[in-house]
Amino acid sequence: MIVEHAEFTIAESDAEKFEAAYAQARELLAQTEGFQWAHMHRGIERPGSYLLLVGWESLEAHTVNFRESDRFPRWRALIGPYFAEAPTVEHYREV
Repeated sequence: MIVEHAEFTIAESDAEKFEAAYAQARELLAQTEGFQWAHMHRGIERPGSYLLLVGWESLEAHTVNFRESDRFPRWRALIGPYFAEAPTVEHYREV
């Protein structure tokens, strides 16, 4: 299993709208072959900071099955307008 680690910075004034948009966008992740789970967390010390963790069966499940599908542009259209800066995305494997 691969864990996608994505960090988003959202203006605090857009937090509620971002969270509502994510609730819709999460369904696009869930429809992807190889998706296992997703958890979004909001920062306590930095309330404009969000951490998304997504479990994928493989790296390709994220980079190909999701990123190269028609779901990815729809995902970005829902949540992208709320990004205060470009997100950072990394992948991790269990050791």
